Amino acid sequence: MSVRLNITMDEDVYARLKKAVPPKKLSAFISGAVRARLHLDAKTLDATYRAASKERWRAGLAEDWKHLDDEGWPM
Repeated sequence: MSVRLNITMDEDVYARLKKAVPPKKLSAFISGAVRARLHLDAKTLDATYRAASKERWRAGLAEDWKHLDDEGWPM
């Protein structure tokens, strides 16, 4: 569900925003920027880590890079 929001920002920031983002994409851009700056709550983060730990391809990657964890970067 979307919520309408009125915000205030500096004119120079607004001018740069209008230049960089197409008019029909402004809300999505701002929403994405805010979402990127917010920290996930512990419950969501835990669920994300649990889901990632069940992905098989990650186990293969961990095995491929394991020697770097044990010995450091090779010279």
